[in-house]
Amino acid sequence: MAIRNLRYEGDEILKKQSKIVEEINDKIRELALDMIDTMHKYDGVGLAAVQVGILKQVIVIDLYEEGKKPYIIINPKIIKTEGTQTVEEGCLSFPNKFAKIERPEKIEIEALDENGEKIKIIGEGLLAQAIAHEIDHLNGEVFIQKIIPGTLEVIKPEETK
Repeated sequence: MAIRNLRYEGDEILKKQSKIVEEINDKIRELALDMIDTMHKYDGVGLAAVQVGILKQVIVIDLYEEGKKPYIIINPKIIKTEGTQTVEEGCLSFPNKFAKIERPEKIEIEALDENGEKIKIIGEGLLAQAIAHEIDHLNGEVFIQKIIPGTLEVIKPEETK
C-alpha cells in the first residue's frame, strides 16, 4: 500500500472531531491498510485516521504479537472501562515527547471491521491503553492534554542515536 503523511503537533486537524464512516468500501479499506503501513514505518502501536489528515472514525492498532494481524477498528464505541493504569505514553503526532497518563486497565468496545461486520474487543493493559489513546484522537483529544503534571519528557533526536 502507501505511506501517508503524518500530521504533527500544532496542526489544527488534530483538534477536530472525526465523522462516522457511513459506508465501508474499498476507499476505507485502502485507507486502513495505508494507515497500517504508515504506523509500521514509524514504529507505532496505533494510528487514527485524523493523524493522516482524514476526519473519519478509523483506527488501527498492532501490538506486534506473533500470529496476530493488526486491528482495523471503524466507528468504535466504548461500552465500559474498568480500573486505571498509569502508563508512559507517546504519540506519532508528537515525536520525541513522552509522559505518564492515566488510562483504563480494561476497556470494552463495539465497532465495525473492514468488512462492515460488528466486532467487540475487550482489551487489557497495552491494548486498553492503545484503544483509549486512538479513540481520544477521534474526539479531537491528544495525549498531552491528559498528562500527569511534571512527567513530560522531551527527547532530543541526537539523544536517540
